[in-house]
Order: sequence, then structure tokens, then C-alpha cells
Amino acid sequence: MSKALLLENPHPIAASLLERDGFDVKVIRGGLDEDELIAALDGVSVLGIRSKTEVTRKVLAHAKDLEVIGAFCIGTNQIATDFAAERGIPVFNAPYANTRSVVELALGQIIALTRRLTVKNSRLHRGIWDKSADHAHEVRGRTLGIIGYGNIGTQLSVLAEALGMRVIFYDIAERLALGNALAASSLEEVLREADIVSLHVDGSKANENLFGEREFQMMKPGAVFINLSRGFIVDVQALRAALQSGHLLGAAVDVFPEEPKANGDPFSSELAGLDNVILTPHIGGSTLEAQHDIAVFTAGKISSYLSRGSTTLSVNVPNLNLQDSQSRGFRLAFMHHNTPGVMARLNEVFAQESINLEGQALATSGSIGYAITDMAMPISETVLDRIRSSPASIRVRYFMI
Repeated sequence: MSKALLLENPHPIAASLLERDGFDVKVIRGGLDEDELIAALDGVSVLGIRSKTEVTRKVLAHAKDLEVIGAFCIGTNQIATDFAAERGIPVFNAPYANTRSVVELALGQIIALTRRLTVKNSRLHRGIWDKSADHAHEVRGRTLGIIGYGNIGTQLSVLAEALGMRVIFYDIAERLALGNALAASSLEEVLREADIVSLHVDGSKANENLFGEREFQMMKPGAVFINLSRGFIVDVQALRAALQSGHLLGAAVDVFPEEPKANGDPFSSELAGLDNVILTPHIGGSTLEAQHDIAVFTAGKISSYLSRGSTTLSVNVPNLNLQDSQSRGFRLAFMHHNTPGVMARLNEVFAQESINLEGQALATSGSIGYAITDMAMPISETVLDRIRSSPASIRVRYFMI
């Protein structure tokens, strides 16, 4: 029985679905460091993680049995995806399943900070009655600046407009503006105009330290800052200084440069103790609905790859899905280096062995190629060895469909 290892406690339905598909599933509630992960992957063909576990080149080099990785989250920057592709290991994530949950949290934080609820709450808990409208505003008519206009940024844009907000956004890629949102020509333009700035950028290295003292000082006095994207893109000390000086009215932070591996582990931050700051433990996508949908989607992609060879929506290998033939047969999934003549040599092997093909498809992406071939008759280990020994071969999988 093939083994699956799920880390960081994804929704229980993930384990149930993989067990239904014949996997022996082990679940570990927290993350693992590099050496722990290497040891845990012995004999494991399926690895499922969330955002805290680093799947490095070293881990992948030692994971001789690993066939597929599922990221039960949006981001995959914690995985050495290019090296995984070189080893024929597709990576799947769930890019859309928790979008609504993140957007709803952002909207709640926008309203809470604009109405100064955190400060009012803190004072009342200390026995101080402060019934005033000082610095409190309706969100209607305020300008929301969105940095990163992808899946989350666009949905936040639409819902914020429904609340009567004016939306401007900035993205390094050209994006279609939804509704009445306006595209800014620069990050600086957003910072100068926005009453609320909300970050929704990806985890690429280019975004490291995106926000520091310079960016905070460019924001409007009394503005609100929200980060639900990545911890390493913000200089937390600079944010604290901007809050303590009164330049920023408040902030909400859901992600941090360093985060505990498991629930219950100690946490500290320079922002702790400030009553105009909302701190949440990386829960942007942590609703029961989102976690359920992420688990179903990612587990389904894993099973579809292993049972049918489908790489549709993989983030690191060519996307390919060959429609199953009408009758039961055999399928060869061939991950290879994208070099001239690979398919000709593969089909020459089939022709020399008098193997009739029922279907074949090829997709390439950069240096990686992926081909699926269907046939009615089984092929021998000798033929498989000939294909595996090809200089272009990365990974060969052969199974019944």
C-alpha cells in the first residue's frame, strides 16, 4: 500500500479521501524541519503540507520514493518547485479555495480598524468608558488601496465597492480593473491616496522587504495598514514605529517573518501589546469552509495524477490530461527533458515492439516535457527499462486505467 504523509493538520477529509483511494495515511499536526522531513519521507509517495514546512532541494534529493506534493494552501514558495520538476515530482496547490475567507477577514479588519474597535475594546476591558467619535470613520467613501490585484485582490475590490469604498490598485502585471476600480501607475501613487492599504502579493523573493520605513512614511497620516499576504515582505519594526508615532492609525497583521510550527507553541512580535493593532495567527484562509474545499481540491489533484497521470493545474510541470479511452487499457506517463526527438525515439520503441497506440498527448514547459500514451496491450519490463534508460528520461510511470 502506498504511503501518504500529511503535515500541519489539513482538514480531516484530505486523509479520508486519500485512504479511500488506497493510501496508508499518516497525519502530523505540526511542521517538520529539514532533517525530520527527510527521515519521515522514507517510503512515502505522497507529501501534503501547508505553509510552514520547507521542502528544500536537500529534502527532495533524499526523497527517493516521493511521487507528488500537495500544498494544502495557496502559496508554493516553501517548495523547491523547479528542482521537484527536475525529479519528475508535480506540485499541486489550491489557488482559489480560500479566496473568500481571506477577503472576508480583510473586510472585517478594515471595518474594525476604521471604527477604532480595537482601541475601544482595549479601553473598556480596562474599565475606561470612551464613547467618542475621535478618528472613527465609516468605510463608505474611504479609499482602499490594494497592492497585488490577483484572485484575492480582485474579489476584495468588488466587495469593498459594494460597501461604498473607492478602490485603487497596483500590480506589477497588467490587470483588468473590475467595477469602478482604478489602476495606479505606481506603488507610491497608491500609498499617497489610500486611507487603507491592503497587501495581497505573492511569496516571490522579489517581494521581500517590500514595505519598510520609506513606504510607511509615504502613506497618508492616519491611514490603516493590512498584511494578509506574506510575513517577510514587511519590516515589522518600521511598522511599529509608524504606529507608535501616530502616523498610522492602526494595522492588522496575519502573517509574520517567523511563525511557530504548531498550535500552542510560543509566539512573540514587536507589534504585541499595541491596542491599535489586530494580530491573528495566519488564519486568513482558516475557515472550516475554506479548509474543507482546499482539502477536497488538493487531494483530488493528487489522486487524479497518480491514477490517471493528469497534471492539470500543477504549478511546476507541463499541464496535461489525456481523455480516458472507452475500454480499459494501459497508460504510460513519461516525464522527460524537453529535447528534440524525444517523442520520435519513444514511439520508435513502441513500433519495434509492435505496440499499437490508442491515444497520445504531449505538453512542454521550459526544460520539462510530459507525455501520456495509452495502449490496449500491456508492455514488458524490458520495454519499460528501455524507456527509463533514455538520456531524456526523468520519471516513467506505467499503470492500468
